[in-house]
Amino acid sequence: MDDGGHTFVLEKDQDFLDELSEYLDILGNATRLRILKSIERTPKDIRTLSREIETSYENTKKHIDKLLLAGVIRRDAGTGAPTSKGVHPVWKYSVIPGGLEVIIQNLSIFSNLSGTSPDRSLSERIEVLIDQVEEEFEHPSPVLVVIGGPLDGSIFPLHEAMIPIGRVDPVASGPLDAGKQIVLPNEYSAVTRVSRPHCRIIQMGGIWQIEDCGSTGGTFLNTTHRLLLHERTQLRNGDFIDLGKGIQGARFVFRTILKEDST
Repeated sequence: MDDGGHTFVLEKDQDFLDELSEYLDILGNATRLRILKSIERTPKDIRTLSREIETSYENTKKHIDKLLLAGVIRRDAGTGAPTSKGVHPVWKYSVIPGGLEVIIQNLSIFSNLSGTSPDRSLSERIEVLIDQVEEEFEHPSPVLVVIGGPLDGSIFPLHEAMIPIGRVDPVASGPLDAGKQIVLPNEYSAVTRVSRPHCRIIQMGGIWQIEDCGSTGGTFLNTTHRLLLHERTQLRNGDFIDLGKGIQGARFVFRTILKEDST
């Protein structure tokens, strides 16, 4: 991938291609996508799910096992609906925190496969799956993926219209609302506090932008472009965002599977 993040070249690694094909098989199923949609916000047991998606218990369990294998759902002990014999323990399944965003991130990366892909059918299957996910989940929100440092690989979905990014404010009181701000640990010492955030991500009219909030270490887009104070710059799929420089800074990649942004 280049620094702009707009080109992804897939080498002919048969083991990787086989694993990718299996991943697409797991997710490229309309029933499994319906299950993900059903448990996206509310954990449910298999019997409840089987009634909801109108298939047998055994078939539902097979789909659940596939999703567990893909690592996008989890199961936790819960209680079933009351019966004449009392309440019974059940396994309840839910999408893991960031699970849908992981799918989006993966599809975003693979959607950038070049036309020289050694297996064109895989590229076509990825495009079909992107269409299915977009249709089922109504254009899921973009995400920021952390690259490097103690949070390497962490995924932050962008659900709010304005999201500040910075380190923990040592004098702040009360719990942090992780859904409305991105808070980095103190190891990212080049990043300012949340009370005066390093930068913020803003969504206006369907367009995502980034703005520097007066940081000392600077906010950089695609390595070379340093944002001016309160300069708003549009974000595109694959853009790199650096907060500060060097090993004490923080790097993100902006990801969305919307096709108009993936070229």
